[in-house]
Amino acid sequence: MNYLTFRREGRRLCLLAAVVAGALLGVVPGASFEAVKKSGYAIGTDTCGSGDLAFPRLQIDMKAGFCAGLVASEEDRLRFPRAIVQLPGRDLFVVADMGGWSRTDGRLLLLDPHAPQGQRLKELLTGIEYPFGLVIAPDRKLYASTAETIFRFDPLADNPRGTVETIIRHMPGRRIALPDGTGIDESAHPLKPFAFDRNGRLFVNIGSHDDDCVRAAPMTKPCAAAEGASAMASIWLYTPPAGGVFPALRSNDPDPPHTVYARGLRNSMALVLHPNFPDAGYAFLQAENSRDLPDIFKPNEEINAIEQGRHYGWPYCYDVSTPSPEFRSVLQSGPYKSLCTANALYKPPLSLMPPHGAPLAMLYYHGTKFPELDGKLLVGLHGYRPTGSRVLIYDVDERGFPKPVRAPVHYHVSCAADPTRSFQTDAGEVAAAPFEELISGWHRVNGARPQGAPVGMTVAEDGAIWLVEDKNKTVIRIDRAAGDAPAQLPCDTRSPAMIEQLAAFVARDSQNSARLATLRKGLVEKHCVGCHSDFGLKPGQSEAEKDGAVLRFMLSQDSWIYPGDPDAGKLRTRLRGLGAEKLMPPGGENLPKTEPGYTRLLDTADLLVAKMVPGTRMRIKPGPPQRKFFGRTSRECGEIPAAKVVVVTQRSAVDKPGFSRFFRPADPYLNGECTDDDGYYIRQEFLVPVQ
Repeated sequence: MNYLTFRREGRRLCLLAAVVAGALLGVVPGASFEAVKKSGYAIGTDTCGSGDLAFPRLQIDMKAGFCAGLVASEEDRLRFPRAIVQLPGRDLFVVADMGGWSRTDGRLLLLDPHAPQGQRLKELLTGIEYPFGLVIAPDRKLYASTAETIFRFDPLADNPRGTVETIIRHMPGRRIALPDGTGIDESAHPLKPFAFDRNGRLFVNIGSHDDDCVRAAPMTKPCAAAEGASAMASIWLYTPPAGGVFPALRSNDPDPPHTVYARGLRNSMALVLHPNFPDAGYAFLQAENSRDLPDIFKPNEEINAIEQGRHYGWPYCYDVSTPSPEFRSVLQSGPYKSLCTANALYKPPLSLMPPHGAPLAMLYYHGTKFPELDGKLLVGLHGYRPTGSRVLIYDVDERGFPKPVRAPVHYHVSCAADPTRSFQTDAGEVAAAPFEELISGWHRVNGARPQGAPVGMTVAEDGAIWLVEDKNKTVIRIDRAAGDAPAQLPCDTRSPAMIEQLAAFVARDSQNSARLATLRKGLVEKHCVGCHSDFGLKPGQSEAEKDGAVLRFMLSQDSWIYPGDPDAGKLRTRLRGLGAEKLMPPGGENLPKTEPGYTRLLDTADLLVAKMVPGTRMRIKPGPPQRKFFGRTSRECGEIPAAKVVVVTQRSAVDKPGFSRFFRPADPYLNGECTDDDGYYIRQEFLVPVQ
């Protein structure tokens, strides 16, 4: 998943951001007010909802008439929430919290939204590997999935673990063996979203083992992992016995038999069945997480209309009918001859979706709270690129299918120089189903909100929409709001001018230039090409141009690098597997053991970041837990925790006696009230040398 964000010149108006954010947070001249921060959101006095379902209102750009309330956050010990569902007839919800990508940190939690803050979550099951799917089946029982199993249990029992009944035990999980005998310790897509139809049949996502099944292009044989009776990159169907309920498996029972219902689906994280399915003609929809190509706008994600026995393209086709060049020879003969253009086996997408949006949830809305949404399709986009972080609304026909219209069809791009773009493939503009945005750009704005990453969604019995969002560890409830939608907040990303300034710093420092070249050759080109837009690398570039492209790409990503403070950025946490987010590159946990010098590469990355800005690295002096810092005119800019490191550019600031000037700190410490041009200053006595 890529993190590239864009910037419109002139939009970085921090003073305007402060004024707008203040107005939205209920701050009026002369009023005494200080917003509370929860999971990175500035929480004011406004609420969303009513009665004991009134929660602090979040400053998210939303469709007029809707608001979002914060039900639970990191303060409630949420770690990595991924799914949510309401228990039938109860004002209680179950939340799947994966804990991260460390395999057995997953938990299932009971959420009581009526309980006092801090007491809303209760652990039901712990030590679960990658819990993701949560579904109320036709038998009105709660079913959940791990990487390899599907089980049911009673969340209201005194001992929920004692009620667990496993119905499927041996699906392809984290560790798999490919048909050629190759073992994979960490499959790229081990999560198991699933759905029941009204007859009790069970459809399960079996994600592909990697991004594109390319080993050494050109490929001369079909992708073996996607072939046969246990194909990956597919949807498996399990049919229950008479009565429509799967029996609980005993210790030596085999799994129920399955069939491969549909193939060529890289990762079906979002599945939805029309309530009348499987009656003839009614929709079974899948939202595809497409392969990762270097182009920020290619390939598009897809909505597929699933039919039994059809092939949906992966890894041979993407977009509508574009052949993957790596499989050119496979597409010239055999069963996949002309698959993308003239083969009855292939079913092209019903509609394209914004590229790299990463759809992770999809449902039909049925409820009384929002009659204007009744019957419509909601899709959550988790991706961090400017095309993600939002919730879409599709009109559908009477059988549940979105309705494509002729090209051009435009979609919104957050924080970009060109705010809209038409759906395009290599052949030009194409038809697509238009959509509205329930939640529009959910990009980061310092002092108001972090970037959002919606995952699971559900509609409560009262018609409210609930969603979980894993990047900031939150549960959110969407309710009706009175009046017009608040003004949208401006974008807040690193400017091109600052990126060029930082690139110039590195180019002028011979040691850091050497570190960058080492990192580019030993890490990026060796392990990262093919993902993250190839880090800006292109054929024909000189060595210096390659270094510059890699550095500028990393600097343009949201929160990857904070110069002077390697501990604060994702470049360090993702490469070293720290925290909840997935280790990069895939399989990187083995590289320190199998590749001599890999650990030194990680240290080189830390040094590059630490020494990027000319100046003296100094530590915030121990003492109070936070130290305030200011702009040139004494405007308060934020607070830095004790023991954090900053790069001091003027030990004795010439324009602010008694203070030291330092380089812009990590975004979590900024409150959005200051600008980079005004500078950042902290009292000299708060700084001590780094030992």
